[in-house]
Formats: sequence, structure tokens, C-alpha cells
Amino acid sequence: MENKKEKTAPDVSVGADTEQPTSKNTTSSISENGGNIKSFEELQREMQLRSDPSYLQTISMNELFDTQYRSKQPLIDGLLYPGTYIFAGSPKLGKSFLMAQLAYHVSTGTPLWNYTTRKGTVLYLALEDDYRRLQERLYRMFGTESTDNLYFSVSASQLGNGLDEQLARFVAEHKDTKLIIIDTLQKVREVGGDNYSYANDYQIMARLKSFADAHGLCLLLVHHTRKQNADDKFDMISGTSGLLGAADGAFLLQKEKRTGNAATLEVSGRDQQDQKLYLIRNTETLLWDLQKAETELWKEPPEPLLDEIAELVMKDNPYWEGSPTALVALINVDIQPHVITRNLTLPEEEESRVVGVWGQRHLRYLNEYRRSAYLDLLMSGRLNSYLTDVEEQAQERFERIVEQMKQAQGITEQLKADNAWEWVGRMNNIQACAREIVDRERIYW
Repeated sequence: MENKKEKTAPDVSVGADTEQPTSKNTTSSISENGGNIKSFEELQREMQLRSDPSYLQTISMNELFDTQYRSKQPLIDGLLYPGTYIFAGSPKLGKSFLMAQLAYHVSTGTPLWNYTTRKGTVLYLALEDDYRRLQERLYRMFGTESTDNLYFSVSASQLGNGLDEQLARFVAEHKDTKLIIIDTLQKVREVGGDNYSYANDYQIMARLKSFADAHGLCLLLVHHTRKQNADDKFDMISGTSGLLGAADGAFLLQKEKRTGNAATLEVSGRDQQDQKLYLIRNTETLLWDLQKAETELWKEPPEPLLDEIAELVMKDNPYWEGSPTALVALINVDIQPHVITRNLTLPEEEESRVVGVWGQRHLRYLNEYRRSAYLDLLMSGRLNSYLTDVEEQAQERFERIVEQMKQAQGITEQLKADNAWEWVGRMNNIQACAREIVDRERIYW
């Protein structure tokens, strides 16, 4: 069979790329076969088998390796991922303030502490508050810096009695919803005699998790802890172990002293490394600031095969073309060609958005000075999404700085009408200063 020649890596796109199908036959990988397209008869037989209640659907190890699965793109890198999480802590500890802080940063796409954040719509069910208290809290925390992507409600139905439909309708009306916060879980769960049984707790979490997984969003459930201590701190979460067993992870907020401003946030989950964050609360704004992290964020270990290919591809040429067999011979690695096919199959980008000037400049910076980070983003299928996030964050930050400096210097529309030349000159100076700040904060780090 004639070998099919394809690129080891696609040209880096700064525009809206065509969507890559999530399948084992992809144009962004090296392949030595023409694909394995099922015939109508095979598809018909497969459908008949699935209709048989005694049929157990399985997948072979080879199929498992050759199939692309869409990875979960984090809302906050290294901290918060799509799925269902419990956020637990004692009453009156500042959980709601931290929830508001998370909600605000996701809704604006601005980094939380030193964590990159991706912008999306947020729904915050503040079921133990009222709108007056919310207004006061948010104004104290963020001043007049508001956002159209953050929605609140102080009342909602219970799970199994209308909440499911309410959440589904909100997500349908706001397609870019990334985060839903329910504060608290106790306010939406059914009341019954077996309210705290393992089976009931597990069923509740499984139901919420099913919703979050179906819509690809993060569901954050605020909950309380018990008063008594436990060997495993996460066992302090109120209720049975069924809650944590069905969840994707948990956050545990604890104060070192009840009257102090210092606290620890312990994180445990399936998609991130366990870590412990040391926080301190600003007494003026009541925002939580990060002091240090006890555990370094997990980084994917180097892949020798990809390093060899990267050295070949990036040394003199932007790309290399050829068959897997030819590539194996060129890099002189003792492996089968199909192994390269699996390693170089690029996952599908979750979304395709236009990358502007900010993103292009950051791309050039990554390509020249942060090559390993660039390759990781490229091979994981996150490059375009990452660059568009940088673009949006940088542009929003630029516009905010320009507006603040205009107000501080008294540059008004009246000045523009009275003296256009002076207005242009002063605006050019402001924009140049704003670009330097954004470059330092977002582009060249």
C-alpha cells in the first residue's frame, strides 16, 4: 500500500481553524493506511448487537490507544476543571467571598493569583443571601469593575423538583457557560428520611455530575464540614463518603485561627495534583490573596520521542513531511512506525476562535523563548484556544488601563472636540504605556 505523506505537525494557525474530528482517522497525524471506514453492513450489525440486552459493548486496547478523546480544558489552569466539585468549610469562614472571587475571575477571564483563567459565563446560586447583601459584597470586593457574564440568583428549586430544568434552560440560553456555583448544596437537595445515607448522597452527586459532564462545565457545590477532626481532612466534609466518592474532587477551606485572616485551601481531584494553598484575606476588600503553594503544579514528564522529533522539525525547518517509516529511519529510534502515529495524533481543539495581534505576538514569543511550552500546547490540541484566551485577556486589560488613565489625566470627549491634535497625542502616549504594561503582564512572561 502506498504510504500517505502528511505533516508531523500542522502549520500554526492564528485564525479560525477547521474543526478536527474526534476519531482515530485524523488529517493532523501521520498515518500509513487509508483509514478504517466501516461498511453499512458492519454498522447495521453493530446496531443490532447493541439492541441485544445481553450484549456487552467493549473496546480493545488497540482501539483505545488509536482513538482520540477530547481532553478537559481547565477553567483555571492547575486549579479548576470541568466536572463536579465540593467546596467545603466551616460556617462564616469566607467561603462565599472566595466563591464570588472564583466566579468573577472566570466570568472576566482575568488570572486568579498566578493561575491562567479562561473566560466564560458563570451562574452563581447564592441561596443563603439576598441581592442587597450580594451587592454590598461585590462592590466591596471589586468596586465598579463589573461584568455581563456573571449571573446571580438567590432562589432556586430543589434537585429533582425543578432545579434540573432551571439549570438546563440557563445553559441553553448561555451557550458559553463554564461554571455553576450552588451555595449551598443543602439548599437544593431533597429532604427525606434517608437524607444522609451513602446511597442517597452518592445518587445526588452522580445526578449533578451527569449534568456537568453532559454540558462540559464545572459544577461547584458549597458545603459545610463537621466540627470533629479526622485523620483525612476530607473526611470532615459533612454527610457520608458517598458525596466525595461520586464527585470529581473537593476543595477544603480551613482557617488557622478562627479570628485570623490566614487560611489554607487544600485541593484534591482526578484531573489535578493534590496541593495546599496558603491564603490570606485582605481586610479592606475581603479578597483572598495567595501567599504560597505547598505543592508545585504537576507538569507532564518529557517525552523522549517527541523531543527527538521536535529537534528534527524545529532545527532548520518549520515542518517535516514524510511517512512514519521514513521518520523512524531519520530519527534513528528503535520503534514501530505505528507508535509514532499514536504519539503524533493531535487531539481536537475544543473551539476555534480568531487570534489577533496580542495572540500572534505571544505565539512568536513562545516559539522563540518557550519552545517546550509551545510544543506541549500544540501536541495537546490547546494552542489555538490558549492563544485566543491570551488575546481576549490582553485586549480587555489594555482597554481597562487606557480608560483608567484617560480618567486620571482628564482626557475627555470635550478635549477631543476642542483640540483634536492634543487629544491624539495624549491618547497615543496612554496607549503606548498601556501596551508596555500588557506586554509585561500577559505577552512576555
